[in-house]
Order: sequence, then structure tokens, then C-alpha cells
Amino acid sequence: MEKGKGMARRWAVDFSDSSSSSHSTVADPPGFARSTPDLDETSGSRQKKDAEAAWKGQKAWEVAQAPFKNLLMMGFMMWMAGNTVHLFSMGITFSALWQPISALRSVGKVFEPFKDPKVDLNAPRLLFIALNLGGLLLGMWKLNTLGLLPTHASDWVFSLPPAKEVEFAGGGSPFY
Repeated sequence: MEKGKGMARRWAVDFSDSSSSSHSTVADPPGFARSTPDLDETSGSRQKKDAEAAWKGQKAWEVAQAPFKNLLMMGFMMWMAGNTVHLFSMGITFSALWQPISALRSVGKVFEPFKDPKVDLNAPRLLFIALNLGGLLLGMWKLNTLGLLPTHASDWVFSLPPAKEVEFAGGGSPFY
């Protein structure tokens, strides 16, 4: 017997009778009902807007937490630079000061893409500002450890004697 002859195919549609309307006899696919109207556009667009608002909120929190990674990296770099005043430690320190200052100046621009009436950006903005202020404090601490902050009265008034050194480190020779 030849293949396909004499046996009815399971998924075959017979188009031999073209005079009658065949779409009325073909069953609708599962999940499709002709009696129900098309998809309600308001609920579909509302779900899309809710999903977009959730995505914007999530991305806003990611942007707000980004300075934390920079804070850890900058802290490690300042630790590696040491406590002596030289070109590398000064570059790292001023970079640690400049990055938070420039980030704090552009808080509005950073969170501009996430503006949505359904998304509350106050908490991510506050976290972003707090982490950048922490980075600024880290840079100020490094300036203090380098001895570059004016912390004594003699740093401001020329006629006062300088502050006494608390400790002194000399060369490695015992005869020094």
C-alpha cells in the first residue's frame, strides 16, 4: 500500500470542496473563542506600565547602590597608596574627592531616566547621596592621614608655633 493512501491523515485538511466556506467547519484552536472580544487594551497596557514601573524602580536602586562598589575600590587604592605625600597618593586622593563631588552635582541627571509617577525615587536618591558623601568623607580622611588638612591653629595663623610632633620615624640605621 502506498504511503498516505487509504488511511486518513490525522492533521490533514481536505480542500477539495472549495465551493463551501470551510472556515466555519474548522474548529478554533485551543484558547481562542470567537465570542469573546479581543484583548482588553486597557488591562494589557496597564500591565505593561506596571512592569515598566517595576523595572524602573529596580534600575533606580541599582544606580543608587553603584557608588558602594566605587567606595570599596577607592578605599583599597588609598590603602595601597600609603601615607606618604607623593604623586600617586595625591592622584588617588583627589580622584576620591572629585568623583563623589561630580556625582553629587549630577543627581538629577542620574535619576532622570527613571522618572515615573508610579516610581518613588526619594529613597534611591537618598542612598546615592549618602554613599557619595561616604566617599567624600573617605577622601577627607585620606587628606588628614597625609597631613594635608589644616587641623591646628598654626595652620591658619602664621605667628603661632607649629604643632608638636607626636611621633617621629627615622632611618633604619641604629646609629641614626
